Amino acid sequence: MLDIQLLRKDLDSALRRLQTRKTPQPFLDEARFAALESERKGVQIRTEALQSQRKTLSKQIGILKSQEPDTPADDLLAQVEAANAELETCSQRLEELQAALQTMLLAVPNLPDERIPVGSNESANIVRRNWSPEWDIPGFAFPVRDHVDIGAPLGLDFDTATKLSGARFAVLRGPIARLHRALAQFMLDVHTTQHGYTECYTPYIVRAHALRGTGQLPKFEADLFAAKKGGQDGEEAQDDGAMYLIPTAEVTLTNFVQDTLLAESALPILLTAHTPCFRSEAGSAGRDTRGLIRQHQFDKVEMVQIVHPDAADAALESMTHHAEAILQKLGLAYRVVELCTGDLGFAACRTFDLEVWLPGQNAYREISSISHCGDFQARRLQARFKNAQGKNEWVHTLNGSGLAVGRTLVAVLENYQNADGSISIPPALQPYMGGLERLVASPDAN
Repeated sequence: MLDIQLLRKDLDSALRRLQTRKTPQPFLDEARFAALESERKGVQIRTEALQSQRKTLSKQIGILKSQEPDTPADDLLAQVEAANAELETCSQRLEELQAALQTMLLAVPNLPDERIPVGSNESANIVRRNWSPEWDIPGFAFPVRDHVDIGAPLGLDFDTATKLSGARFAVLRGPIARLHRALAQFMLDVHTTQHGYTECYTPYIVRAHALRGTGQLPKFEADLFAAKKGGQDGEEAQDDGAMYLIPTAEVTLTNFVQDTLLAESALPILLTAHTPCFRSEAGSAGRDTRGLIRQHQFDKVEMVQIVHPDAADAALESMTHHAEAILQKLGLAYRVVELCTGDLGFAACRTFDLEVWLPGQNAYREISSISHCGDFQARRLQARFKNAQGKNEWVHTLNGSGLAVGRTLVAVLENYQNADGSISIPPALQPYMGGLERLVASPDAN
């Protein structure tokens, strides 16, 4: 959530920065915001005047009672009663106005960092660096196939998944299921033993307030799978009982610090988790309908850092390198892309995407997004720390994939394919595969 003081002090500047995200800027009704703020100021001024009047009247009554105990103070008491009644009305209206402003702010995305490229879509993104493996990936002296064709004999099964759940689901069994599990374990081991993250196991279903805290609600409700409708089982009124399947472990991990005041010495906090992720992909009709690239259910190893504001830029760089390390250890060529304002996620102020080379598509495809959210999520979560001066300050939050397991599986299948249909297992994964050097079709896969 944006700091409302930024909008109060310089609304035009904030709107100009928001405008760079999309054209036209759809996030904030400027006229309604101005009207609500104007009324809020008026009610606030009247409240302060009434409080001052009541204080003065109370003093007058006290003086009167001390100097002339038998003199009635009915007129003064009536004025106090009238002031109290009006104060109650003002208080109720102020709550209504604050709630309306809060609702507006929940729909406004983060302000883009002033250092990032300005552009309306991904065409304005900037490639910051490329990386290719030092060892040779087998050359393709044969027609290159995509992961769908490669994976079928190894246990990648979309037909069974369609019977079970419909389109955009997959069943993995036999060799390919083992490879998928190995990838997730490998990623967790690298992040926990080499990068300093604490491994976590978190719920896959969360209440609505957790999704509001990280920015998925209210704007992206159509992209979520509801696990339970609201108003059941006497759940807390603030959530109306609604629960959702997580779209990413960013939600659960970041919410660890919800309504928390941390000691400065507790920062930074580095967390990682391997979870399934559930997304309806409401806005992606017709995109990537073939294969594992865009599924309703997929696995991801998520990284989250909760840091001191002064350390946030360095944390963004380190997290990007942590995700890159996985690709480098797997010997997968990739590039790092800085997103422009128009391609930025809702909660992010700055993002680096990692795009892995997929020979079956003859293209780079996103495999991780590392996002710096500033204090945007912290304000929604009420997550603070006590700084060296003893004052409460918002933490900064960052999140990123380290990596998307399914897309990494795609990259391994396509980059390590052999002419006979087998897959050479990257050396880094072989210990997780019982020492196997090559994956071949087995009866279990059929």
